[in-house]
Amino acid sequence: QVQLVESGGGLVQTGGSLRLSCLVSGHNLEYYSLSWFRQGRGNEREGVSCISSSDGSTWYADSVKGRFTISRDNAKNTVYLQMNSLQPEDTAVYYCAAEYGPCTVATMGAPSMDYWGQGISVTVSS
Repeated sequence: QVQLVESGGGLVQTGGSLRLSCLVSGHNLEYYSLSWFRQGRGNEREGVSCISSSDGSTWYADSVKGRFTISRDNAKNTVYLQMNSLQPEDTAVYYCAAEYGPCTVATMGAPSMDYWGQGISVTVSS
């Protein structure tokens, strides 16, 4: 059983930055691609970014390209999401997710994930 625990959320002003962390336990992280999703009030859960298990390649949603950066530290069993130039529309609950094998978030979305964190709130004030 893989467990994921997010941290680093909170309240930030427009234009500010936050770094989310997701600590993964229960399995060898190197075989899992790791993604970040978010769900704003009244919205569906959407994929934000993914980092591959195999070669560390990354994918980003168009809405966050150039502002967010995903990274992973397999030695620490942790994946990060650095969020810069935050905007009010980035306000959401952010979820960490893991899937065995390559990133499929761009084509398959949330249903393809094997494990989820509990989510953490990010609020960007205008």
